[in-house]
Amino acid sequence: MSAASGGGPVIAVLGLGEAGGAISRDLAAAGATVRGYDPKVPAEPPLVACTGEADAARGADLVLSVNSAHDAMDALLAGAEGVGEGAVWADLNTASPGLKADLAAAARERGVRFADVAIMAPVPGKGLRVPMLVSGEGAEDVARLLNPLGGNVRVLEGEPGSAARRKLLRSVFFKGMAAAVVEALEAARAAGLEEWLRQNIIDELTAAGPATVDRLVEGSHRHAVRRTHEMEAAAAMLEELGVPPLVATASRDLLVRLAAQAEQDKA
Repeated sequence: MSAASGGGPVIAVLGLGEAGGAISRDLAAAGATVRGYDPKVPAEPPLVACTGEADAARGADLVLSVNSAHDAMDALLAGAEGVGEGAVWADLNTASPGLKADLAAAARERGVRFADVAIMAPVPGKGLRVPMLVSGEGAEDVARLLNPLGGNVRVLEGEPGSAARRKLLRSVFFKGMAAAVVEALEAARAAGLEEWLRQNIIDELTAAGPATVDRLVEGSHRHAVRRTHEMEAAAAMLEELGVPPLVATASRDLLVRLAAQAEQDKA
């Protein structure tokens, strides 16, 4: 393993925006030598400024790619030649399991060990302490290097994409719920009932318990036909209020599918 002047690991961080910047600063504060590169954000001390992905990867024990899913493959292709023997390329970008598998294959073709890392909470305020899941050939080394520095990395069994799959499944719920709250409050504001609905939402979330998920799922299946009509009415109301019913119509369409499945099961 490479060693920093202070005895800590050498870690390259590609992408110094909000997430990469916070993580890199925490790594440096914990004693790692951090080699940073971002085409738009200059690496400032205590980071070691590098001229490109391959330059940043040279001599690093671990490369953290924290740019974007759109740029993840380009970053790997540009940086792989700088990755030394035994080092790990860890992709922290929010991407599909399929893209993570493609990245792993591209890394393997170039003799680079790969890890799929899923960041499971917002980075601001947590930095390196943000919960992360990691899978793939290099997963154990990611945890071994980051956790002693203050990381919160949990290793999963499975191929690259296993961590990404868990993150995105969770995103369907959390981001979907957030979208529903935003749309509902926008409509309530237009109707002059925002404070009433906001408190109603707070009360429902506060009262949620272990049985809530089963109640939501079973109720949606059992009452799919009636709820389809209810969401049709809700979508119409939002149209009348001048609010695009994106979540309301998606809910209606899901209920239509559940009702159709129920009819097929009876046949």
